[in-house]
Amino acid sequence: MDSALYNRDILRLATSLVVGHRLADPDGTAEVRSPLCGSRIQADVTTDADGILCALALRANACALGQASAAILTQNAVGTAMTEIATLRDGVAQALQRAGDMPGCWPELALLTAATDYPSRHAAILLPYDAILAAAAQVKDKV
Repeated sequence: MDSALYNRDILRLATSLVVGHRLADPDGTAEVRSPLCGSRIQADVTTDADGILCALALRANACALGQASAAILTQNAVGTAMTEIATLRDGVAQALQRAGDMPGCWPELALLTAATDYPSRHAAILLPYDAILAAAAQVKDKV
């Protein structure tokens, strides 16, 4: 295990994710999988009429980086517009590719910059965003 990549802060975040957490009556649910690493993330979301995330549950079968990314979202994303979640996802992707700075809205995101030299881990980090966005797309389909 690369200690620079899987450092104490990443592992702390990864273990903070509640295993098996579900929403009782989600507006949308989705599961996404990374064909590159096999990681899977399931998301339950509820949103309001303006597309603001009101409740979120993420379940991760992923590496510590995917779990840490999911934990960051779980701790911070409620109250955020789905359009902003999409923008954050793109910002994180660009930062991992060294095409921009890591978004500064949530300080924990800076911890993910350790993965910039590990492109095979980028998909796992982005997977929780993709799961939330896929679940939110189901909400639009229902309306």
